[in-house]
Amino acid sequence: MEIFDILTPDSVLTAVKATSKKHFLQELAKRTADLTGLNEHVIFNVLIERERLGTTGVGRGVAIPHGKLFELDRLRGVFATLEQPIEFDALDDQPVDLIFLLLAPESAGGDHLKALARVSRLLSDSGFCARLRATKDAAKLYAVLTAGAAPHAA
Repeated sequence: MEIFDILTPDSVLTAVKATSKKHFLQELAKRTADLTGLNEHVIFNVLIERERLGTTGVGRGVAIPHGKLFELDRLRGVFATLEQPIEFDALDDQPVDLIFLLLAPESAGGDHLKALARVSRLLSDSGFCARLRATKDAAKLYAVLTAGAAPHAA
């Protein structure tokens, strides 16, 4: 499972404005609905329910919200950088500015976990995250993300 299997160029968002975790998840649900054709309220509810189980803020300014949707036909990702970091109840109590949303069909099973592990490994590399933070253009961000399997991606 590679990032380009779940992420498309139009699902990379830059400098998203949000004032809180809830506000960001609402904005993310809206934009994801535009990309997938799914109902934004359904997406938002899945994200909020997952956050109630425990934060998806993994630390070092990164969050990986995720969930399963019956209506989804395949794994989908949305990556966003934030204009300003926001409080996300992260494990290290640090604000978040890099967010990778992962949505899977209810039937995804192991594929969902494999994709989640792949995204988590990728975003645990501090050098890689520094490259993401330094990249302001969505097309260039997509290129960095999809080349991320290489240790020294451009």
